[in-house]
Amino acid sequence: MTESIIPEEVARFVLDNIYSVAHLEALLLLHSNPDQAWSASRLAARLYISEEQTAELLLALRAQGLIAEKAQQPGSFEYKPASTDLDLMIKRLAQIHAKHLVPITNLIHSKPKPRIQEFADAFRLRKGE
Repeated sequence: MTESIIPEEVARFVLDNIYSVAHLEALLLLHSNPDQAWSASRLAARLYISEEQTAELLLALRAQGLIAEKAQQPGSFEYKPASTDLDLMIKRLAQIHAKHLVPITNLIHSKPKPRIQEFADAFRLRKGE
């Protein structure tokens, strides 16, 4: 069912490039506000995650060529994909996400976790016991 809702190329982009729902939400928030500069603290307040996690997301998005650091405002980022193709893909993803939030979220959660992440998660669960 997901295959018919999410075009294959969009699903592939999500599977290859989106690491978490917060990662997606950060990208889409910057996409929907292209004229704004976003610091980690400002974005963290909108995403309801820690500033440290948000800073990591911003660096990952920049490394992927999806956003850029503003030259005149170090530590602030803006939506600025490295290519027109990336911009078009993100626009498609935003449109599909707006209509099919749950299937996109399920797709992100369906990704297998790297073994090191599974180990870290297991440690966190045991640590709280």
